[in-house]
Amino acid sequence: MAEAYKKDFFNVTFPVEHVAHVEINRPEKLNAFKEVMWQNLSAIFSTLSHDPAIRAVILTGAGPRAFTAGLDVQAASESGTLSQSPTTDTDPARTATALRRHILSFQTNITSIEKCEKPVIVVLHGISYGLALDMSLACDIRLSTSSTKFSVKEVDIGLAADIGTLSRLPHSVGNLSWIKDVALSARVFGSEEALRVGLVSAVYKDKDEAVAEALKLATLIASKSPVAVQGTKEIINYSRDRPIADGLHYTAVWNAAMLQTQDVKDAMMSGLQKRTPKFSKL
Repeated sequence: MAEAYKKDFFNVTFPVEHVAHVEINRPEKLNAFKEVMWQNLSAIFSTLSHDPAIRAVILTGAGPRAFTAGLDVQAASESGTLSQSPTTDTDPARTATALRRHILSFQTNITSIEKCEKPVIVVLHGISYGLALDMSLACDIRLSTSSTKFSVKEVDIGLAADIGTLSRLPHSVGNLSWIKDVALSARVFGSEEALRVGLVSAVYKDKDEAVAEALKLATLIASKSPVAVQGTKEIINYSRDRPIADGLHYTAVWNAAMLQTQDVKDAMMSGLQKRTPKFSKL
C-alpha cells in the first residue's frame, strides 16, 4: 500500500501502528496549493479511508512557517480557475458551466477529508489562510499553536470562499456574527480567538508540541474498536446536517448492523478483566 501514497507535494508516513501522518510538502511556497495538489490530496484520503491498517490520520504542513497559505494565486491566475475568462466565441452560460464544474471538482477534493472513514486530526500552525480553513473544517479535530495566524482570505482576492468554509464554519462555530466578521473582513486572527469561539479544541506552545499531542490523541483513538470509531464519525456527521429525529433513526439503523460485532464483546470483557483489547482490522 505504501506505493499508493507516493504523491507529489505530500509526505505520508506511519509514525505508530494504525496511524498515518499526511504532510503537505511545499514549504518553499508556504505550502500553497496548485491544482495537482488538490487532486493528490483527494487521492491520498480516499486511499486512507479504505486502508484496513489505518485507524486515525494526522494532517500537518511541512516547515515552520505555514500550515498552508491557501491557494497559489500566481499558479491559479496562469492556468487555473482564476485564469478563465469569457471569450468572444463562448457565451456566459457555457463559461459559467465550466466554472461550476471546476468549483464542484475542487469541493469534492476537499470533501474527501470529511468523507474519509478514519478520524482526521489537523494541526494548524504559522500561516493558515483561505484553503487552510476549507481543509481544517473538513477534519474532525482541530489543534493549533500559540502563533497560528488564521484568515478567511477569499474576499481579498475578489471572491466568496467557495470550497467549503462558508458552508462548514456555521456548523463548527455557533456565533454567526463572528463568522460574518472574519469572512467579510478577511482579517487575521490568532489561536486565542479561535479557541474562544470553538474553531479549535486546543492550543499548544509550538508546532512540535502540537504534533506530539496530535499523535497521542491519534494513538488513543486507534486503540479503540475501528467499528465503533467509524460509526461514531459517520453518525455525528450525518446528524450534524439533519433534524434530531433523523439522526436517531439513522443511529438505530446503523447500530442494528454494527452491534453484531466481536468488538463489543472484546471491549466489555477487557474492561472486566483489566486488560487492553485487540481489535481486528476493518
